[in-house]
Amino acid sequence: MVDVSVIIPVYNSAQWLQETLESLLVQRFTGKWEVSIYNDSSTDNSMDIIKSYKDKFISNGIGYVIGSDESTSKPKGVGYTRNKAISQSSGDYLCLQDSVSAIFTTVCINIELNVILLLQDDLMLENRILLQYQQADDHTLVGSRFIREPTDSTIRYTKWANTLNSKQLYTQAFTSFGPTLIIPTWFMSRRLFNKYGPFDETGQGTPEDLILFYNLIRGRERGEGVELKRVDEPLIVYRYHINNTTLSINEETIWELRVKALEEHVLSKWKYFTIWNAGKQGRRLYRTISEENKLKVKSFCDVDSKKIDKGHYTYEESKEKEKPKVPIVHFTKATPPFIICIKWELTGGEFENNLLSLNLIEGIDYYNFS
Repeated sequence: MVDVSVIIPVYNSAQWLQETLESLLVQRFTGKWEVSIYNDSSTDNSMDIIKSYKDKFISNGIGYVIGSDESTSKPKGVGYTRNKAISQSSGDYLCLQDSVSAIFTTVCINIELNVILLLQDDLMLENRILLQYQQADDHTLVGSRFIREPTDSTIRYTKWANTLNSKQLYTQAFTSFGPTLIIPTWFMSRRLFNKYGPFDETGQGTPEDLILFYNLIRGRERGEGVELKRVDEPLIVYRYHINNTTLSINEETIWELRVKALEEHVLSKWKYFTIWNAGKQGRRLYRTISEENKLKVKSFCDVDSKKIDKGHYTYEESKEKEKPKVPIVHFTKATPPFIICIKWELTGGEFENNLLSLNLIEGIDYYNFS
C-alpha cells in the first residue's frame, strides 16, 4: 500500500528536472510514497535524467514509476500527461509537482500581462508531503503558501494567493488570478480526483487546472462535502520565467470559464445585483452574462463623475428594439450585493477604503471578479 504518489508531468524539462528530483529526496515524510513521472514525447535528454534517478529513489525506499509516450514527437499536453502519471501511480493521495516546459502552462495568467508564458521548475521544501498529508482527507483539496522566485515577480498575485483566508478560498474563486490554491501546491485523495477529474486533455490552450478546480467548487455547492484548505506556510518554491508574451491559453477562454462559474455559483442565487465599475471591465461582464442575469443588474456604480453624470449605460448590442439602459450611480447610492470588477491595490487604497466604508460582508454582500 502506497500512501502518497508525487505526480510529475515532463516535457523537455532537462534544464530543471534534476533540481526538481533532488528536492524530493530530502522530504521528511516517513510514510510509504512513490514518484510517478510521465514523459510526454520529450526531444531533449529528459528521459535520460529520469532513468538516472531510479536507483537513487529505490535505494532510499521510495517507489519510482516511469511512463513515456514515444509513439509521436508531438506532445499531447499537460492535462494528458498528468492523467497518465496519475493512472500509473498507486498512492491513496496525489501530490502534484510540476517540472514542465514552455508548452505547459497553469492558470495564473493575466497577472501583469494579458497573456504570458510560464516556465516552471518548482521545488518542494522538505516538509511539503508531511504537512499536507497531515491535513488531507478524502474530501479536501489541500494547497499551501509558496515562495516566489524571483521575489520581485508577480507581486500582487503572490500576495493575493499567500494571504487568502479560509473563507476567501471560495469567495475569490472567480477572479482573474485563477484557482485560489495554485496547482503546483495541490494535494488530494485519489478518491477526490477520480470523482471530479480527470484533467481536461484538450491540450494547448486549455486551462485544465481551472476546469478541475471549478468541478470541485461545484461538488461543494451540491453538498458533497468538498473542502479547500491551505497549509499556512510555504511548501514549494514557485519559479516564474517570462519567455514570451504570445501563448497558449487565451484570456478570452479564462474569461468565459470564470463568467460561467460566477453565474452558476453566485448570480443564480441572487434576485438582483450591482456591478461595481461602470468602465471597461464592468461593461464587459454585463455584455457577457446571460440575458436572464442582465435583467438582474440593478445598476452600475462608480466614483467617476463623468460616468455618473452620464446617468446610464446603453447596451447597444441588444437585439431589442429599445436598447436596455442601466443606471450608473455613485457607490454610496448603490444597492448591494455587488460584483466587483475593480483590481485591488491599483487605486492607491481609494477603492479599498470605499468598500470598507460600506461595512459589507464578502461572500454575502459582494464577490470579487477582477
